[in-house]
Amino acid sequence: MLVRAALRSCWRQSPPRILARQLHNLHKHPQSRFLNVSEEVRDGVATGKPVVALETTIYTHGFPYPENIALATLLESVVRGNGGVPATIGILGGVAKVGMSPEEIIELASTADNKSALKVSRRDLGYICGMGLAGRKIHGGTTISGTMILSELAGIKIFGTGGLGGVHRGGENSMDVSADLTELGRTPVTVISSGCKSFLDIPRTLEYLETEGVCVGTFADGRDGPVDFPAFYTRDSGVRSPRVIQNEAEAAAIVYAQSRLPVTSGIHFANPVPLEYSVPKAEMDLVIEEAVRLADVEGYRGSDNTPFVLSKIKELSGGKSITANRALIESNVKRATQVAVELAKLEAMERGTSGHAMPVFLNPTPEQTPTPKENPQPIIPSETTTKQTDVLVAGSLAIDLSCDYTPFDNERAQIAPLPHTSNPAVISQSLGGVGHNVALAARYIGSEVLFCSVVADDLSGRAALATLETEGLSSAGIQVLPATSGARTAQYVAINDAKKDLLIAMADMGIVELSEQQLDLEGFWEPLLERSKPSWVVIDANWRPDVIAKWSSIARKHGARVAFEPVSTAKSRRLFGHDASGTVSLALNRLELAAMYAAAREALLFDSPGWWSMINAMGLSPTGSRERLIAATSAALVDEGLPQQSIQLLPFIPCLITKLGDAGALLTQLLPPGDPRLTDPESAPYILARSDPLSAVFICACSRLLLHWPPHEVVSVNGAGDTLLGVVVSGLAKAGSAARIEDILPVAQEASRRTLTSAGGVSKDLAGLRSQLEQ
Repeated sequence: MLVRAALRSCWRQSPPRILARQLHNLHKHPQSRFLNVSEEVRDGVATGKPVVALETTIYTHGFPYPENIALATLLESVVRGNGGVPATIGILGGVAKVGMSPEEIIELASTADNKSALKVSRRDLGYICGMGLAGRKIHGGTTISGTMILSELAGIKIFGTGGLGGVHRGGENSMDVSADLTELGRTPVTVISSGCKSFLDIPRTLEYLETEGVCVGTFADGRDGPVDFPAFYTRDSGVRSPRVIQNEAEAAAIVYAQSRLPVTSGIHFANPVPLEYSVPKAEMDLVIEEAVRLADVEGYRGSDNTPFVLSKIKELSGGKSITANRALIESNVKRATQVAVELAKLEAMERGTSGHAMPVFLNPTPEQTPTPKENPQPIIPSETTTKQTDVLVAGSLAIDLSCDYTPFDNERAQIAPLPHTSNPAVISQSLGGVGHNVALAARYIGSEVLFCSVVADDLSGRAALATLETEGLSSAGIQVLPATSGARTAQYVAINDAKKDLLIAMADMGIVELSEQQLDLEGFWEPLLERSKPSWVVIDANWRPDVIAKWSSIARKHGARVAFEPVSTAKSRRLFGHDASGTVSLALNRLELAAMYAAAREALLFDSPGWWSMINAMGLSPTGSRERLIAATSAALVDEGLPQQSIQLLPFIPCLITKLGDAGALLTQLLPPGDPRLTDPESAPYILARSDPLSAVFICACSRLLLHWPPHEVVSVNGAGDTLLGVVVSGLAKAGSAARIEDILPVAQEASRRTLTSAGGVSKDLAGLRSQLEQ
């Protein structure tokens, strides 16, 4: 499904062409008896990664074995090293392979020894696949033409290779014209090469491409003004290039624009051979003249002509042609990958998954010229308006891996995995992060949500942004840090036992540990908060203490109420790391409560005059009355000290929800003057203390245990607590001043149960609770 969703916009059908409709059917089902697209390539295309096609005739007919294998390995490494996904394309046993494994590449490349592989162009695809069906398993190296067709079937738009075919000398009489040229006229794939082979008729080749409607441009490669269309081994051919391209960003913009227009032809970008490997034009002209003469004398025609001429050029040039050939292929593949990366950014912006990464064009107008900064910050989203939201969530966005231990049948008694060895498990991947889960729960329950987080411009970051789109969460609040920053998108790995209980977790959350200056809260996020006007802001503890304090300050500045999600026992203490006053609601578990209580005590907050003033106003001892606490909660909780700890934290956080698992939740809060619950008989058992009516401070401590039935079957613990907070804050935002949190909590607990009993994080079934929450 992901493949179809990602590829559906890549195919443009020309109604008069029956063949186009046939290919469209293959395109929707990229795995068949004739076509096999590797999982890595399918995933790359589906998630918008920069995938680069690589042909295989250079291995089967261009370089000898085993040098061709070394070249194949090098070119795939070049693609990966520049941020792309390589898709080597060839034919094995009558099956077209898009994205070949190392073993498959070796098998195909080894045919160079006995020259048993076919050279596969458009005309040969049906033949070689049909022979495979008939029992003759033939291997084939794909030419530019064959590679372009298979690339388009797989949804690949960029193809890097050595040299383009063209019109042969004397082609006006022999009609010897490479199928590469007609393929460029009919297949919307961009080919990046070092021009056509030097022994071809370059002026007629360019004329033919113009007739076919193919956009042709040459990379300036540091040169000013008009440049020559390259002649493969040499940078200059004496023929001016139709267009000049300054950089990869311009090339990507051309590809992107043409893909959005009703134009079904391809594009050719010529990349000149690196200067240090370019053979002088006069020297190469003599070599080529002699090679072409010998081919004519010995009668080499058609597809046999090029291999013969190339071998003679190698011989007559003393090996210089091979050195130049290797260098230009590597250079072309690198350039192709860089174009694919820029194209991926443009397409991501269209999908709304990355509004902050723009290509950089040379010679910008004054309006485009950015103000220099020592530490450039991510670009602010371009939207001028942001719709009003109920809840803004500022927190982590991470790729979650959940590893559930699944013992073998004869080991069912073993609940926990064994240390220091491999254990059988079911491993699932989903989008997570505490902030993300809270935001998603609030959205599923019916709130307008703005999610603010940060990712890196890496594979995980792109996957996270693409998934946000499918979940219906806007990426407007997501900062995308450039790869040059060294930041990594957050990842979380949970190891669960056979009961699905968490044993240990590992988190790489360094990206949300960046400082306030590195994240630029005031420049990036505050304008969004100001425009969206949320009534509640949820902050998770993955941020640094100074960033938590800054978020809290910005929220209060714009009139929003603040909720805090402690995330973990260690991070829960961060609320007291800096001034985060103004936090009015907190959802935490019993361990986090104990940690926060200890942090407040260590910071001597319980010795402050302000704290004593609040406690005295309640008319309650700091430890409370045991009998009254037991009546409101339970003896077990009082013995554990949970109500007492939460009461002592009330002067700093006037509402605390302590999650107790199957036992429910403990709600402890201060009620404002005039609150109806102060005179409500049903609430009376939970009112622990009232302030002196004559006091300037009217407060009331209320502690209440809300029970809930245990879940029937736990499928995943990921996101259950986050779901509870997301629904609570959503309910508070919707109800406004009329909100009673004890009425919202049962709905939030049911939402949490639904997440516990569903796989993959926050349950989509939360939508079924919207009517209950509204009541």
